[in-house]
Amino acid sequence: MPRIATPDTVTVTQEQVTRALGEVLPGVADTRIERWAPTHADLTWANVMGPEFSIIDWEDRGMAPRGLDAAALWGHALAVPALADRVHQERHADLESRDGKLMSLFFPSKIVGPHAHEADPLLAPARKEAAHLVAEL
Repeated sequence: MPRIATPDTVTVTQEQVTRALGEVLPGVADTRIERWAPTHADLTWANVMGPEFSIIDWEDRGMAPRGLDAAALWGHALAVPALADRVHQERHADLESRDGKLMSLFFPSKIVGPHAHEADPLLAPARKEAAHLVAEL
C-alpha cells in the first residue's frame, strides 16, 4: 500500500478535504478527488533551496490529490502577486485541473478559516482567490 501524504502532520484523505472545504467554503458542492499523485506535501518556499536547486524536508511525502504541492507553493506566494502568477504559469496543468482547483481552495481554507489572522498578508489575497475559485467550480 502506498504511503499517504501528511501535510501539517495530518494524513490527507478525501474526507479531510471534504470537511475542510465544507467548513470554510460551503459553496463547493462536489469535493470528490479524481487523481492522486506522489507529493512532497510540505512544499513551501522554506523547503526550496538554491542557488543549486533542491527541495528538502520530505518527511510528509506520499500520495495526495493532484495539485497539492503546486497549490501550496502558489498559496504561499499570494502576498507577492507576480510570484503567485509565475507559480500558476509554471504549474498551470496541475492548478487548472479540477483536482488542482480543489487543492487551490484547500490551501486558503486553512488561512481564511476560523483561525484567520487579520494581520496575515495572505488573508486578503486568499479570500479573493477562494471566491474566484468557488465561482469557477
